Amino acid sequence: MICIKSVGPTGLVLAAALLLTSCGKASDEAQPVQDETATRAAALASENAPSYGDADAKVHIVEFLDPACETCAVFFPMVKEWMSRVPGEIRLSVRHVAFHSGAEYAVKVLEASRQQGKYWETLEALLAAQGQWTQHHTVLPEKIGPAIASVGLDMDKLMTDMNSMEVLVRVEQDRKDAVLLKISKTPTYFVNGRPLPSFGAQQLANLISEELQKHGAIPQR
Repeated sequence: MICIKSVGPTGLVLAAALLLTSCGKASDEAQPVQDETATRAAALASENAPSYGDADAKVHIVEFLDPACETCAVFFPMVKEWMSRVPGEIRLSVRHVAFHSGAEYAVKVLEASRQQGKYWETLEALLAAQGQWTQHHTVLPEKIGPAIASVGLDMDKLMTDMNSMEVLVRVEQDRKDAVLLKISKTPTYFVNGRPLPSFGAQQLANLISEELQKHGAIPQR
């Protein structure tokens, strides 16, 4: 089941291209469209987001993920498997949203684990053991520590870093960007900036394949 929660209205404008005969008019009206595109691009893939894969990969997947989301736990290993089939061609960036009750705690754990260079190990451990630290779609904070014990984190440092300004700023930035982009469910994927036409594993695989073919990473069918 896709995890869904409203994140509130935004002022995001969907711009349509207009054929204009007046160069002056085109120039005047192009600026807001360009500004909106730039704002959306910045919100879509923050420079501070954790990324996995080659920085120069031809295909960039951005995932908005709630660590307590069951569907996120199912999809994450699939995406990693697809990445392994075309080494160096796909990069994955993760943005955090907390739609489940108490998920803010798990998000802060993930962000704090980055301070020790163990983000991806922590994410995989959390997703693999999700049933141990959630109950009825609610996060049980006291169960998270045992679930990630194998990662080898300094837990005292983790607890301190969870409430650091750096972590709190990153958490808030993800929240703001999710609102701006009208993210209302997890997982939500964008592939080279393109959203899924509809949700599903096959739809995601098809979109990734299209982008790989477009950029010459795999042969055209």
